[in-house]
Amino acid sequence: MTTPNFKKFNIEAYKPGKSKIRKLKKVIKLSANESALGMSPRAKKIISNKKLTLDKYPDGKSENLKKAISKAYKCNKNKIICGAGSDEVIQMICQLFLNPKDEVVLPEFSFLMYRIYSKIVGAKVIFAKEINFKISTKEILKKITRKTKIVFIANPNNPTGTYLTKKEVLELRKKLNKNILLVIDDAYSEYMKNSDYASGLDLFKNKENVFILRTFSKMFGLASLRVGWGYGSKKIISALNVIKPPFNINGIAQLAAAESLKDKKFINRSIKHNLTYAKKIKKFLEDYEIYTNPISANFLLLDFEKCKYSAKYLYEKLKNKGIILRSTQDGYHINNKLRLTIGSKKENLKFLSAVKEVLN
Repeated sequence: MTTPNFKKFNIEAYKPGKSKIRKLKKVIKLSANESALGMSPRAKKIISNKKLTLDKYPDGKSENLKKAISKAYKCNKNKIICGAGSDEVIQMICQLFLNPKDEVVLPEFSFLMYRIYSKIVGAKVIFAKEINFKISTKEILKKITRKTKIVFIANPNNPTGTYLTKKEVLELRKKLNKNILLVIDDAYSEYMKNSDYASGLDLFKNKENVFILRTFSKMFGLASLRVGWGYGSKKIISALNVIKPPFNINGIAQLAAAESLKDKKFINRSIKHNLTYAKKIKKFLEDYEIYTNPISANFLLLDFEKCKYSAKYLYEKLKNKGIILRSTQDGYHINNKLRLTIGSKKENLKFLSAVKEVLN
């Protein structure tokens, strides 16, 4: 039998952080920037107590979820589109805006799905150099040509953990050609409390040429349910709704996401927990000359350049103890660094104890 011809993509497939270790039943997974405290108690309650009707299709427009988002973030419900994770929204944006040979500009170290979805539709991905692992607006502007259609940035950035200030983001949008879409991924914005920072949503609620990405996978602990959303002009949202799959978010996910937005107590506890343990871990690691980015999200990028041990050495030693960090060599091609997710209290203490045992 002959297999029909199909497209062949010159793309490096996405490699998620490892979640299992052979021969070990229990592992501490600190590799995927998931919520340290799990999901919201209110979300858990509504899922367990609600008489769920699973034999019917969910609301294809996610109307109740969009209403909840609109209320929580004080934004226009008609400028929201919901997706099966922000990944799906990224995919739709690339399908909508990009043609073969169009150009997309990205920071050299950024969320891998920006480049993957851009390449799938035939666009050329241009990487802008970062300065000390921070996005450089000057370097992005240097890469702009007549073919540039989209600029993607995550702020704070994954995997580096660095961020652009409010002033820098506003300057970038001002200097970009007005016909270029600036996509700002606010995935980690809920964790940011720095006075010089503002989320893309706060800065550009009424801008026609900016599109904002948000997710329920990080702060809200719903990574397994796959819920995200985008915010843009009514024209863009209307066009995206044409290509959006009809029932892309399941009913349980819609309920849980909407309820989690109301759980202010959980949100505040998550922010406090993250900041407390990020500070502790950062200070602890500096005693071993392992340095990190300023605290900005629910993860730290660990730099081993001044440490007498390598990132690979610590990665393997911790893995043998059932603790998994993210190797930045995979996909990101960043040498001698590891990305560490801030875990629960128990996970963090076990991590610190294991590092002490390995490096002393």
